[in-house]
Amino acid sequence: MASLIPTTLSLHSRLTRLTLTLTQTPQPLLRFKATRAMSSESTQRAFQLRLDPLTGNSEWIVIEEQEQEEQISDNSQKPFLATTSYLDMLNDSPRNKAFRQAIDKTVTQPCHVIDIGAGTGLLSMMAARAMCSGDSSTTCRSSSSSSEGMITACESYLPMVKLMRKVARLNGMERKIKVFNKRSDELQVGVDIPSRADILVSEILDSELLGEGLIPSLQHAHDMLLVENPQTVPYRATTYGQLVESKFLWKLHDLHNNEADTGDGIHLVPSGLDRILHVKSQQYAMHCDAIKEEIKLLSEPFKIFEFDFWKRPDSHREIELHIKATNDGRVNAVVSWWVLQLDCEGTIFYSTAPGWISSAMNTSAGHWCDHWKQCVWFVSGKGMSVSKDEEVYLHAVHTETSILYNLKTNVPRKSGFDTGDPQLILSPERIAIYGDREWRQSMFQALRNALQERVNSLCIVADDSVFLTLLVAHLSKTSHVISLFPGLRDKGAQYLQAVADANGFSMDHVEVLEKRKTCLTMHDTHQKKVDLLIGEPFYYGNEGMLPWQNLRFWKERTLLDSVLSKDVLVMPCKGLLKACAMSLPDLWKSRRCLSNIEGFDHSVVNTTLGACGELPAPEEGPCLPFYIWQCGEIKELSEIFTIMEFDFSKPIKPCYGKAQVEFTEPGICHGFALWIDWVMDSDNSIVLSTGPDKRYWKQGVKLLANPVAVGIHESRKTVEHISTVIEASFDPFNGELIIRNNFI
Repeated sequence: MASLIPTTLSLHSRLTRLTLTLTQTPQPLLRFKATRAMSSESTQRAFQLRLDPLTGNSEWIVIEEQEQEEQISDNSQKPFLATTSYLDMLNDSPRNKAFRQAIDKTVTQPCHVIDIGAGTGLLSMMAARAMCSGDSSTTCRSSSSSSEGMITACESYLPMVKLMRKVARLNGMERKIKVFNKRSDELQVGVDIPSRADILVSEILDSELLGEGLIPSLQHAHDMLLVENPQTVPYRATTYGQLVESKFLWKLHDLHNNEADTGDGIHLVPSGLDRILHVKSQQYAMHCDAIKEEIKLLSEPFKIFEFDFWKRPDSHREIELHIKATNDGRVNAVVSWWVLQLDCEGTIFYSTAPGWISSAMNTSAGHWCDHWKQCVWFVSGKGMSVSKDEEVYLHAVHTETSILYNLKTNVPRKSGFDTGDPQLILSPERIAIYGDREWRQSMFQALRNALQERVNSLCIVADDSVFLTLLVAHLSKTSHVISLFPGLRDKGAQYLQAVADANGFSMDHVEVLEKRKTCLTMHDTHQKKVDLLIGEPFYYGNEGMLPWQNLRFWKERTLLDSVLSKDVLVMPCKGLLKACAMSLPDLWKSRRCLSNIEGFDHSVVNTTLGACGELPAPEEGPCLPFYIWQCGEIKELSEIFTIMEFDFSKPIKPCYGKAQVEFTEPGICHGFALWIDWVMDSDNSIVLSTGPDKRYWKQGVKLLANPVAVGIHESRKTVEHISTVIEASFDPFNGELIIRNNFI
């Protein structure tokens, strides 16, 4: 079954926190709600996108309200919302405690409380309980009269509304909370709710703060839903930043200067075309503590913007900050974070600051969570050179959904920001890969070897690799190259045209098929058989997916079988499914089963959210994509081992593999990291790994239902589990990889 990817147009849905990197997809993935008249009633429908990772094809399917109810209540279904960050958020104890304390201080008597983006209803239930505790009457009443108290919960995503009602019912709160399956800007006073609300409780924040629509949500709430001078939880949010030098962060965006040192003659970003291939000008969420040893601080932390929840925010503001450099260096990035003040007195705080920030307000220092990270803004080019005590000018602008920066050593002109998009936008990790000397040299050597005995060859680049297209054109002036570019399409063709002269080739020998085809014919290949089929593999928009979903290359190879010559050389020639047993305590805690959250039972959501922990047999948590190096505390407990091979010289087929793993280090095993190593040549001499030590690729993580002590613990003189058998099976019809293990 192809995967279902739920997305939303709503400002408040937690589905904007998809683990998948949706901002990098060529086309936005959307979910719509519709209403169909049925007799005197109306039934809601949700349209969801079904994606086939092996073909890139997608289709809209209709899920009726009743079907969604069945899907969520049926424990045999796969985790429906595992790729969202709801689970991680609900496991964030400092967050939950801070909101509970602030709500208890704020909701002290019967009133009307509105919860925007209610999710599972945790904040709504906190407010209902606080109202009951503060009510001097013997019973806590809830009616349409705000003088007697009422809780309005607004959640736009239907599956979450279903979960919220289950959680409320489990905790005896179903009659105390009125739930609306609407966006907050669809609510109407006098129609949906009897009066404006006295108190707003809400948590619609992302790592940048504004990306989930905080400003437009607050604007509409103050205009249409809240009384004048309402109370709010949170009370205020403040963004902070710090200037840093980091070679790692520099490599994530400056391809022009990095590729100048590779020496292979390929110019992805030729001189004079600095913005022909670029990262998008935005803030990127990242666990900066993971690279703190590679960061040199060049300033003290500085305050940027304040956002008061208790009053209507502006859509746009600009500010100019004068920052004194504290060290000599080169500013490569601005690292930013935010601090929430949850109560009006200023006694309850929550911070997303990196661990190196020592502050009384950084109450969550050292606490790892994945739903909120720090953010990184890249300073263009090699960065800006500064000397100690030199004054730097930071021009900051916020829109309704983002915060932008401009950094100069002299006073910047009030001319705004360069918002013109480059011709081709790639992710920071892809930019870093294309600028990596070792990676490029490996590709160069593998392709040069492949072309040695091929004159006038016909080469197909099956994926979205502009690098391989340029490399073939560079190495063989007589070869004809057809680039399929399934994701880049016209953008890829325009890019090649723009850089052809700088790379010394003619577009007469390079073409991009105008239309996406599932199969090619001899007409498409000019009546010639293909003798070289290559890929990295890389598919535009797939960066956030599981590693084996790049086995789409194998599927493409199979669909092209009729136009391949008998002695076709396929590069890479095979893929190796690699794995390593890992200790991942922070990640496991963020994905563990929910039980009691600040006094409210959430156990009914575990299956739907894909939790690991005390799951009934034979249920297991899903395999999800993560950057292992950003997963907090990590430790390898075994050698790297191979589970199975994928042979690309033959058409795609089911695969099975099995390996016995010996634990080489004592510790607590929380799961396995899995990835694909691409074997580029038949001699197995050139292998490109996407493992945890390669920080530009995500790995798949299979967490155990329960952590297991492994290895020989010398301090206790005890022997725990010393090995495990791990099995994997790959289904070529849906791209699924099933992982199972048995500890010995």
